[in-house]
Amino acid sequence: MKPGIHPAYRPVVFRDRAADFAFLTRSTATSEQTVTWEDGRTYPVVDVEVSAASHPFHTGRTKVLDTAGRVERFERRYARRQER
Repeated sequence: MKPGIHPAYRPVVFRDRAADFAFLTRSTATSEQTVTWEDGRTYPVVDVEVSAASHPFHTGRTKVLDTAGRVERFERRYARRQER
């Protein structure tokens, strides 16, 4: 890597306030806010709106769409009319 052109890569806490979930990872994200983590050290914290703890796909709270009914309705509405 070329020296002096890359941002600092350091430990950062990402926090999802909606799910009351936080995790420590390494990132180049910056923040003025800090938090004291479980190990007693202080890390910058980045608040996120959606994480794996609150996203419907990962939590299993996805809505099942009736795609078969939608396709049938589309075919009824826009099906080619038979020639007379």
